Amino acid sequence: QLQASGGGLVQAGDSLRLSCAASGRTFRSYTVAWFRQAPGKEREFVAGIKGNGGAAFYSSSAKDRFTISRDNNQNTMYVQMNGLKPEDTAVYYCAAGQTIIKTTIRIPTAYHYWGQGTEVTVSS
Repeated sequence: QLQASGGGLVQAGDSLRLSCAASGRTFRSYTVAWFRQAPGKEREFVAGIKGNGGAAFYSSSAKDRFTISRDNNQNTMYVQMNGLKPEDTAVYYCAAGQTIIKTTIRIPTAYHYWGQGTEVTVSS
Protein backbone atom coordinates (compact mmCIF):
# COMPACT_ATOMS: atom_id res chain seq x y z
CA GLN A 1 0.00 0.00 0.00
CA LEU A 2 1.03 3.58 -0.67
CA GLN A 3 -0.07 6.58 1.36
CA ALA A 4 0.59 10.04 -0.07
CA SER A 5 0.59 13.20 1.99
CA GLY A 6 1.85 16.77 2.03
CA GLY A 7 -0.43 18.52 -0.41
CA GLY A 8 -2.06 21.84 0.25
CA LEU A 9 -2.85 25.34 -0.94
CA VAL A 10 0.16 27.50 -1.66
CA GLN A 11 1.00 30.63 -3.60
CA ALA A 12 2.99 30.78 -6.80
CA GLY A 13 6.69 30.58 -6.05
CA ASP A 14 6.22 28.59 -2.83
CA SER A 15 7.57 25.13 -2.12
CA LEU A 16 5.98 21.90 -0.98
CA ARG A 17 7.33 18.47 -0.17
CA LEU A 18 5.09 15.52 -0.83
CA SER A 19 5.68 12.22 0.92
CA CYS A 20 4.55 8.71 0.12
CA ALA A 21 4.86 5.97 2.70
CA ALA A 22 4.91 2.37 1.52
CA SER A 23 4.19 -0.84 3.34
CA GLY A 24 6.09 -4.05 2.72
CA ARG A 25 9.67 -5.22 2.97
CA THR A 26 10.66 -5.03 -0.68
CA PHE A 27 10.26 -1.30 -1.21
CA ARG A 28 13.88 -0.87 -2.20
CA SER A 29 13.44 -3.11 -5.22
CA TYR A 30 10.60 -1.03 -6.66
CA THR A 31 10.79 1.82 -9.08
CA VAL A 32 8.68 4.64 -7.63
CA ALA A 33 7.25 7.72 -9.25
CA TRP A 34 4.99 10.70 -8.91
CA PHE A 35 2.22 11.41 -11.37
CA ARG A 36 -0.33 14.18 -11.36
CA GLN A 37 -3.75 14.74 -12.78
CA ALA A 38 -5.34 18.12 -13.25
CA PRO A 39 -9.11 18.49 -13.71
CA GLY A 40 -10.14 17.42 -17.19
CA LYS A 41 -6.67 16.20 -18.08
CA GLU A 42 -4.96 12.86 -18.30
CA ARG A 43 -2.63 11.62 -15.61
CA GLU A 44 0.90 12.68 -16.40
CA PHE A 45 4.34 11.66 -15.25
CA VAL A 46 6.17 14.06 -12.96
CA ALA A 47 9.25 12.24 -11.70
CA GLY A 48 10.48 8.72 -11.08
CA ILE A 49 13.40 7.01 -9.42
CA LYS A 50 14.69 3.50 -9.82
CA GLY A 51 15.10 1.14 -6.88
CA ASN A 52 18.28 0.82 -4.85
CA GLY A 53 19.30 4.43 -5.40
CA GLY A 54 19.10 4.30 -9.13
CA ALA A 55 18.72 7.09 -11.63
CA ALA A 56 16.00 9.73 -11.43
CA PHE A 57 13.86 10.86 -14.31
CA TYR A 58 11.80 14.03 -14.68
CA SER A 59 9.21 15.52 -16.96
CA SER A 60 10.25 18.64 -18.76
CA SER A 61 7.95 20.71 -16.54
CA ALA A 62 9.42 19.25 -13.35
CA LYS A 63 13.06 19.29 -14.28
CA ASP A 64 15.07 21.99 -12.48
CA ARG A 65 12.20 22.68 -10.02
CA PHE A 66 11.30 19.30 -8.52
CA THR A 67 13.54 16.72 -6.87
CA ILE A 68 12.47 13.14 -6.27
CA SER A 69 14.13 11.10 -3.57
CA ARG A 70 13.59 7.97 -1.55
CA ASP A 71 14.57 6.60 1.83
CA ASN A 72 14.60 2.83 1.50
CA ASN A 73 15.15 2.38 5.23
CA GLN A 74 11.95 4.29 5.95
CA ASN A 75 10.01 2.89 2.97
CA THR A 76 9.23 6.44 1.95
CA MET A 77 9.56 8.48 -1.21
CA TYR A 78 9.43 12.24 -1.58
CA VAL A 79 9.19 14.96 -4.13
CA GLN A 80 10.44 18.41 -3.24
CA MET A 81 8.64 20.96 -5.36
CA ASN A 82 10.11 24.44 -5.59
CA GLY A 83 9.00 27.44 -7.57
CA LEU A 84 5.45 26.18 -7.82
CA LYS A 85 3.29 27.58 -10.59
CA PRO A 86 -0.50 27.66 -10.99
CA GLU A 87 -0.16 25.06 -13.75
CA ASP A 88 1.24 22.64 -11.15
CA THR A 89 -2.22 22.50 -9.59
CA ALA A 90 -3.33 18.87 -9.63
CA VAL A 91 -3.87 15.78 -7.57
CA TYR A 92 -0.50 14.13 -7.12
CA TYR A 93 -0.25 10.36 -6.98
CA CYS A 94 2.63 8.16 -5.96
CA ALA A 95 3.12 4.87 -7.73
CA ALA A 96 5.36 1.83 -7.50
CA GLY A 97 6.26 -1.00 -9.81
CA GLN A 98 8.87 -3.72 -10.10
CA THR A 99 9.30 -4.40 -13.79
CA ILE A 100 9.84 -0.87 -15.00
CA ILE A 101 12.61 0.11 -17.34
CA LYS A 102 13.81 3.41 -18.67
CA THR A 103 11.42 3.35 -21.62
CA THR A 104 8.34 2.68 -19.47
CA ILE A 105 9.02 4.77 -16.38
CA ARG A 106 6.79 7.58 -17.67
CA ILE A 107 3.84 5.30 -18.48
CA PRO A 108 1.12 5.05 -15.79
CA THR A 109 0.07 1.55 -16.79
CA ALA A 110 3.57 0.25 -16.04
CA TYR A 111 2.95 0.72 -12.30
CA HIS A 112 1.25 -1.87 -10.12
CA TYR A 113 0.55 0.12 -6.98
CA TRP A 114 -0.92 3.57 -6.49
CA GLY A 115 -1.47 5.89 -3.57
CA GLN A 116 -4.74 7.69 -3.01
CA GLY A 117 -3.49 11.08 -4.17
CA THR A 118 -2.83 14.36 -2.43
CA GLU A 119 -4.14 17.64 -3.78
CA VAL A 120 -1.86 20.54 -4.60
CA THR A 121 -3.36 23.92 -5.41
CA VAL A 122 -1.15 26.80 -6.44
CA SER A 123 -2.73 30.22 -6.50
CA SER A 124 -1.42 33.05 -8.63
